[in-house]
Amino acid sequence: MENKRVFAGGLIAGAVLTLAVGGCAFVGVTLYQGTKNGSSLEEVGNKTTMEKVNVLEGMIDDYYLEDVSAEDLEQGVYKGLLDALGDPYSVYYTADELETLQEKTQGIYYGIGARVSLDTETQLPKIASVISGTPAEEAGLMANDLLYKADDTELQGMDLSSAVALIRGEEGTTVHLTVIRSGESNYLEFDVVRRKLANETVTSKMLDDSMAYIQIQEFDDVTLDQFTEALDNARSEGMEGLIIDLRGNPGGNLSTVCDICRELLPKGLIVYTEDKYGNREEYSCDGTNPLEVPLVVLVDGNSASASEIMSGAVKDYGIGTLVGTTTYGKGIVQRIMQLTDNSAVKLTVSKYYTPKGNNIHKIGIEPDVEVEFDAQAYVEDGTDNQLNKAMEVLQEKMAE
Repeated sequence: MENKRVFAGGLIAGAVLTLAVGGCAFVGVTLYQGTKNGSSLEEVGNKTTMEKVNVLEGMIDDYYLEDVSAEDLEQGVYKGLLDALGDPYSVYYTADELETLQEKTQGIYYGIGARVSLDTETQLPKIASVISGTPAEEAGLMANDLLYKADDTELQGMDLSSAVALIRGEEGTTVHLTVIRSGESNYLEFDVVRRKLANETVTSKMLDDSMAYIQIQEFDDVTLDQFTEALDNARSEGMEGLIIDLRGNPGGNLSTVCDICRELLPKGLIVYTEDKYGNREEYSCDGTNPLEVPLVVLVDGNSASASEIMSGAVKDYGIGTLVGTTTYGKGIVQRIMQLTDNSAVKLTVSKYYTPKGNNIHKIGIEPDVEVEFDAQAYVEDGTDNQLNKAMEVLQEKMAE
């Protein structure tokens, strides 16, 4: 493997992290005396990073019990370098992983139909929302389920993209999920058959009293057209008030959420970002399409990132009422940079701020009307108490 001079630190840090979060058995510490290329342990301190990687490769080749390919080791070096940042949002993608990511954002993917975020307290993937009519819903998975294992692989401490890659797979194959669910004393086990799914990120309907309901499940490339179509349909059906549901929405593209905000906000700033050098980039609305009816936005602890950009702008401008619970608190922006071999790196590159200059990272956005979700009522008879409260608030605003 060539060109690894800068990667050994990441490899070592990644290995230490794995040992720290997962139980292991070890048989003592022995001094490694040599490698296949003749390097000795005493020489390592004087080696360049690339040479030290060769020493470690030799140790693996000489003593590691199982077979491992050079390609797997190489990918581990790259992933380990990103792991060493200690940032769950900075990730290395292989060419195949990048292709899968691009397919999903463009509208078609293969998986189970659950949107997944990272639970920062447990460092486990958490189901943010389950898409209606998908294998995840049919199997009985629920929002806020913590994913402990995918097949036989423990997911704790794994970066989110790698965990999601284990859950997705070829159409017709099955993934066995071990789940931790609040209120259950034991693990829950689910076998979920993967399917080809259209990435329908927007659903909508008309409610009573000319209230329109639009749920945005994610901000992907396909979302803008789906949202504008839903909004146009609501207007044609006599919409006099609007509820936008961002609960369980883990975020998505910055450009997409800004384009959707331009269909709602008055003239002014939507959001701005600042990088490590203090460079500021502003995203603005020209105010040509301000929403003409009262607005309520539903949020919860799984509303993150791009969802919080929209929620923060709505709250700062005072054009709508936030109902639900405090949002996730992800006030940073990532950029995906593709390499010449079609692999890519996603790096956290900036913080973002609401129009009034608030950075909500690890804080979240508090709703104007706080309502905890009654999961038991929803399971028993489908009652959505947060939506009912949003309708009540919207009716009051419409009456004014």
